[in-house]
Amino acid sequence: MIRHIVLTKFKPDTTEDEIAGIYAGLSALAEKLPGAQNFTGGRSESPEQIERGYMHGFVIDFDNWAALQNYANDPEHQALGGQLVANATGGIDGILVLDLDV
Repeated sequence: MIRHIVLTKFKPDTTEDEIAGIYAGLSALAEKLPGAQNFTGGRSESPEQIERGYMHGFVIDFDNWAALQNYANDPEHQALGGQLVANATGGIDGILVLDLDV
């Protein structure tokens, strides 16, 4: 299984409603794509408070690398990813992506 982890530093003027809308779209996409499941996302509530500005994140599990690639190539994902980049501090520099083979 591949765990896709995305952390975002959103611009200060990006509202929680806007973020929730992007995450809702990603969740719906994960539900309909074969090999994708378990979308979880939201704002950090860590008691450690060492997010370093990455206050929001999400995780999606994929059956394999091919399912992750299918997601990456999906036009709906690309549009939602564009919204993430547009709302992230510094554009793509405000986003971290980790893919772990678990």
